[in-house]
Amino acid sequence: MPPSDTSPLLANGAHHGGGSRASFHERILGVLNAEGEPTWTASYRYFFFGSWLNVLLVFVPLSILSHHLNWDAALRFVFSFIAIIPLAKLLGDATEQTSTRLGQTLAGLLNASFGNAVEIIVAVAALLQGQIRIVQTSLLGSILSNILLVLGCSFLAGGLTRQENVFQVTAAQTSSSLMTLACITLVIPAAYHSSQNDPNTTPDATLHQAQDAAHNGLLIISRGTAILLLFVYVAYLVFQLKTHHELFLAEGEGEEEEEEQHMNIASAGVALLGVTLVTSFCADYLVASIEETADRYSIPKPFIGLILLPLVANAAEHVTSVWMAMKNKMELTIGICVGSSIQIAAFVVPLMVIIGWITGHEMTLYFANFETIVLFVSVMLVNLLIQDGKSNYMEGLMLITLYLVISLAFWVA
Repeated sequence: MPPSDTSPLLANGAHHGGGSRASFHERILGVLNAEGEPTWTASYRYFFFGSWLNVLLVFVPLSILSHHLNWDAALRFVFSFIAIIPLAKLLGDATEQTSTRLGQTLAGLLNASFGNAVEIIVAVAALLQGQIRIVQTSLLGSILSNILLVLGCSFLAGGLTRQENVFQVTAAQTSSSLMTLACITLVIPAAYHSSQNDPNTTPDATLHQAQDAAHNGLLIISRGTAILLLFVYVAYLVFQLKTHHELFLAEGEGEEEEEEQHMNIASAGVALLGVTLVTSFCADYLVASIEETADRYSIPKPFIGLILLPLVANAAEHVTSVWMAMKNKMELTIGICVGSSIQIAAFVVPLMVIIGWITGHEMTLYFANFETIVLFVSVMLVNLLIQDGKSNYMEGLMLITLYLVISLAFWVA
């Protein structure tokens, strides 16, 4: 909730509507500008003082200091982890204020893009250093975190406040179908690799040549598939934002009473950029401390790559998605969770393949068989649960349970 000294004025201004001009006394008080929107001062007063959770922002400088002064790894991990919590909430606030003008569809796409900025930066850096397995596991973990943990918590939170949550089934099915396609493009390289590297069917004398041929085949399959997936993702954006945008709108969106606006669109956009930048630094500091922390406390490396890193990187999506679900904005929730996963699977992963192709790093779409199976069953469960256009707390519990089972499996991997 915003501070008591600004709420009445902001609420009063919201009733003027987006196109009305602010009254004389509101402009004198500096709450609304001439267009009837909150001023920059009023916007950032709400942004930084609108929640008690922002007290935790004190951990942002602590995270920076602990990293550059090389404090104990556990302290660096804890400070960076706690610092991301209020930053994620601020990112959600800025996204919500942006959605008052952009609509839930475009706001969901915007939030997914900003939420994936950290993953893209980390993936490019790791790829250029030749750490291909880190790229693969972190991106796969990001997909699983979004469609299981984040979506599951959103369904659970929404189901605790009402009997059922309803969303546009056609849009959800289209998104889940594209997610399934992206998943299949990872199954095919795994199946090809298994068929080409079976020692029982390949003589020892030609095994090495067969492995080289299989690797070259994987590169051709992966690079060709990456180009096709990028084309499909662009087509999906056109489908979502232009040709069939009405399918992604909530029932009555645009007709219901306009929500109270606490930030103008420009200040919300600047806030999105600024918070994303600060969050990326804190996430980098967290990543830098994880390996030392893992060695000290004997945490398995696969668990770090597929569970811990994506869990932190998706903190922004997690908070925003759950908050939107509690407010019954399920189209925005689906857009954040499934949309973010689609962006990773159909855009970021193929993009890494193309960048690797350009820079001479042989990134492929071949993941370990166990990881591919885990992704396939996860996407299958999500498809089954959202095909009716309704959600409840039990469906959320199912998704969270599968994520916990997967986490347990990678803990012992």
